This record gives sequence, C-alpha cells and structure tokens, in this order.
Amino acid sequence: MRLSRYFMPTLREAPSDAQIVSHQLMLRAGMIRQEAAGIYAWLPLGLKVLKKVEQIVREEMNRAGAIEILMPTLQLADLWRESGRYDDYGEEMLRIKDRHERDLLYGPTAEEVVTEIFRAYVKSYKDLPKNLYNIQWKFRDERRPRFGVMRGREFLMKDAYSFDVDEAAARRSYNRMFLAYLNVYARLGLKAIPVRADTGPIGGDLSHEFIILAETGESEVFAHRDLVEMGAPGADIDWNGDLQPLVEQRTSLYAASDEMHNQARFEAEAPEDKRMNARGIEVGHIFYFGEKYSKPMKALVAGSDGVERPVHMGSYGVGVSRLLGGIIEASHDDAGIIWPDSVAPFGAAVVNLRPGEASIDAVAEQAYQALLGAGKDPVLDDRDDRPGAKFASLDLVGIPWQLIVGPKGVAEGVVEIKRRATGERQTLPLEAAIKAICA
Repeated sequence: MRLSRYFMPTLREAPSDAQIVSHQLMLRAGMIRQEAAGIYAWLPLGLKVLKKVEQIVREEMNRAGAIEILMPTLQLADLWRESGRYDDYGEEMLRIKDRHERDLLYGPTAEEVVTEIFRAYVKSYKDLPKNLYNIQWKFRDERRPRFGVMRGREFLMKDAYSFDVDEAAARRSYNRMFLAYLNVYARLGLKAIPVRADTGPIGGDLSHEFIILAETGESEVFAHRDLVEMGAPGADIDWNGDLQPLVEQRTSLYAASDEMHNQARFEAEAPEDKRMNARGIEVGHIFYFGEKYSKPMKALVAGSDGVERPVHMGSYGVGVSRLLGGIIEASHDDAGIIWPDSVAPFGAAVVNLRPGEASIDAVAEQAYQALLGAGKDPVLDDRDDRPGAKFASLDLVGIPWQLIVGPKGVAEGVVEIKRRATGERQTLPLEAAIKAICA
C-alpha cells in the first residue's frame, strides 16, 4: 500500500468533546469518525486494527475448543419474553417493529438466541460439552455514551456460551475460557488481571472480570504483585487435561477492583512488598449462570439415566472494539499511539524523503518489496510532504517501524530504521535493516 493512494485523514488536534486519550488519538489518527452519539464509522486504519484484534480473539477461542457461529443483530422479542428479560432489560434495549408489527430488538447480547439454537439440535448429554461463540455488532442505548469506543452504543463483541450437563462440567468449560482470555490479552501486548466479579442473584464464585493496567483506567485495582507478573499460560496448554491447577494458581492470589475490594483481606493475603495498587480498564467478563436461561427456555438434554434436565450455561464476553481503546490507553506517548506488533495497522513504514528522485524511489521500492515479501505488511510513504510532517503522522498512527530512505543515506549505501516503541534509531545497509525489522 502506498500512502499517496491511501485514505488516512489525520487531524492536528482532537475535537474538544474527546475527553480521554484513546478517543482523542483514534480521531486524530483517522481511525474512526463519529456518525451519531456513541456510533462510529470505522475508517481504513481503524478497521485494519479491529480485524487484527478480532482475529487474535478468534484464534484463541478456536484453540480452546469454542466453535464460531454468526447470530443476527436483530432478535425476536418473543425469545426474550421466554427468558423473562424483555420487560426487565430497560431503556438500553433498542426496540423495533417490522412492517408486520412484530416486535424485534437490536441485540445487546445473545443468550436467548444461542439458547434457542442449541435447544433445536442438541438433545443428549452425549453431545456435550459445547461452546458456541459469535463476533458480532451489539447495541446498547446508553444514556450518556462517552469516551469513544470505550463506551459507545454500537460495539463489536465476542460473546461465547458454554453448554454442559452439570455444574462440575460447567466449571471445566469456565476454566478453558479463563485461561484462553489470558492468552488473548497477552497476544495483544496487555497485562491482564483476573478479578473476582459480583455474581448477583446467581451466587457462587464463578464470575471474573479481566482488567488491563493503564494509568488512565476508569477502575482502581488492588492485586498481589506475583499475579500481575505471572503472565499468560501460553499456547501449549493441554486443553483436554485438568486445568484447575492453572486457574487456582491465578485465583488464589488477591485481586479485586474497587467495587469488590476488601482492605483487611488484601493486607492479610498479600505481604506489604507484594501489594500493588493501580488503575485499570475492564476488557472482558466471564460468568457461570447455571440454568438461568435453559430452564425457562426448556433447553433440555437427556442424561445417562434418560431423564431430561436443563443444561448448565456460562457466558464469556470480550469487547473487541473496546479493546482498541484499551490498548491505546495502556500504550501511548505524547507523539501518539504505540501499537504492539501483533495488531499494528502496518508492520513497517518505508519513508521516502525525496519522492520523484529516481535513485531514492528505487531504494524505497526495493525496501518496500523486501518487507512485503517477508510478510511484514508494510506501507510506502511516498507522499509529497515535508519529512517532519511524515514522521509526525507515522508516530501518531503508531506504526512499529520506520525505514527511512533519504539522499544522504542512499549516497552512502545505508538507510535509517526507527523503532516506534523505544525511539531507538540505527543506520544500516538495506539488507541488514530489513533483517533487523523482521527479526
């Protein structure tokens, strides 16, 4: 891709109503454009990052044994009446009538739809467990949408739903998602802390929120430092084995958001030198709710004794579009966004400082093709603009590497490379520069 042909409408200043860093930088970097309160168009740069985040979430869900489906954005109100939620959900639900006066809604979540799909096909315990997930746009008519994609009305969400024969089996499904979520966040370059969440009227202890550390976070988090430094379990998990020890290793250490924090417990369970207090952003929530939907909606399976019983269910949500805001909040500087390599819109930018000059164009093209062949997803900055303006825009949008081709370097047989995250610069022959970027 050549930037002279690309659509990247960057702004010098963020609109005055953009209150937090991620909202300001996403607007300035030309990633999104507000179409209505809490509703955004995703421009090319933002869409590229969104798709990369989505793909990482998908890969980790598949690795953990979940199966992808695609459910509709518009849902039948009758399904929500079956579960008892239609009248209780409140004004956040966008209710719609079609031309036949049937009640529909723009789905804020999908428990009812997925339960209806499951009950239509699965009748025996022999077909369990199942975990069906969906990456789909949702809509919640927030009274005060704000903070850009962090709290919009329309948002992209990965929601998974597990179906098991009993609570013990449901816990095993829960453990899979607990560990899979940690792997997702690690691949996104984030430090995520699982904190116990309120289970409400369901009771029990099977509910966790995942909070990523960010100085500008909306929540305060208290945690044992060893948990923060423990990291993700990694890709070599035996998903068919006993995962409980891995989960207990992480849930036995104190971690709570300000809503659930108990200072006395914190002091009792974490030595003073291990107590960490920081800001964070919630980016995921997993929840076991047993027969809450299966019982009223008659999602039944026959057990080994032939008796039909409601399945036990759990739900597992990740705000995919919200994650972009979370990553930026956790990783930026005064110049702009610092993307992790895994989700950056482009892996590297070849910066031509003298477009139109044959010798410079030739080296820039050679560098671009080499990076393209190496799978680095490069962009060629061939814009007819001042070098300072080019560097500023590339820093703003957060491309991890810049390979700079200028007349002095070409004359000496070298190029310059810059690492966005650290600001480190090196002057190298082109072949060595390509190797350094692709290492």
